[in-house]
Amino acid sequence: MPSNILTTVVGSYPVPSWLVGNTSRLVLLDAVMTVLKTQELAGLDVITDGELRRFDPSHPETNGMIDYFVSRMEGIRTRFSRADLEKFRSDRGLDYRSMPAGLVEGKVGEGTLNLPADFQFAQALTTRPLKFTCTGPHMLAKVLTNVHYPSTADLAMDIAEVLRRQLEAINAAVVQLDEANISGHPEEGEWAAAAINHVLEGVQTEKAVHVCFGNYGGQTIQKGFWRDLIPFLNRLRANHLVLEFARRGYNELPVLRDLDPRVGLGIGVVDVKDNEVEIPDLIAQRIERIVETVGEGRLRYVHPDCGLWMLHRSVADRKLRALVEGRNLFQGTTGRR
Repeated sequence: MPSNILTTVVGSYPVPSWLVGNTSRLVLLDAVMTVLKTQELAGLDVITDGELRRFDPSHPETNGMIDYFVSRMEGIRTRFSRADLEKFRSDRGLDYRSMPAGLVEGKVGEGTLNLPADFQFAQALTTRPLKFTCTGPHMLAKVLTNVHYPSTADLAMDIAEVLRRQLEAINAAVVQLDEANISGHPEEGEWAAAAINHVLEGVQTEKAVHVCFGNYGGQTIQKGFWRDLIPFLNRLRANHLVLEFARRGYNELPVLRDLDPRVGLGIGVVDVKDNEVEIPDLIAQRIERIVETVGEGRLRYVHPDCGLWMLHRSVADRKLRALVEGRNLFQGTTGRR
């Protein structure tokens, strides 16, 4: 029989309509409870709070993946002069954004960031295994306008120290770092992995790293291939990886055979950039293809490619049910068709 494969999500969930414009604690409590219960009813093995505390209605394209973190850290300014904006617009690596994420003008510190409190808020609302997600140091460093540090690598390491101090106090079933920029910049893999590993070394539970090719407003941002990222991925001291594949297709799967066998795999089998809901049989077929390619026992998790926030709730809910039903269909077979 196939080995046990767990279902999970990457992180975000569509923001309930009643939360927009009213982020009081009680309203947020109701929204997070709804998201948690929805995932429980879908049958997911590991769930998240939907990242609802991070939602910024004035910048919905990233669901708070960047702004929530940098706006709370010391040393980063998030109000900009005309000169700041001109400098930002000269950085062609960030031309997909309409506004800067932040300007680094001093040593980065924790500031008012309080991720342990965010986790405790969600933990009190469920008895199911909970994943806690956090944008990684490479991603954060790459979207900031740096006028203080000698290099982006130096900036990333100080961000990593902040995140490490925060995450070492969180006892979630899985702690996941999200990195959506490195996929287009494999040449930065050495210093990116050093910063990411510094964070991971402080995590006391299951350590995961999510890598995708971008999901800014539902659009793919980075260009590249998984084969170029293998050296970077092999440097990571993660227990498992969370990788995008459904949108890109599965022709690149064979390159994952070159990954260090100590690292488990989570592979995307649900496309979050398409409103069409996958049928369970298609999910089962995708899982079967993955297992046949990477080998029995390597695949530990199946999940959507990325966060779900850009989808309508009814679509996201149906995709989650299909994910679980497809996994169950695969687990109930011998893996051969």
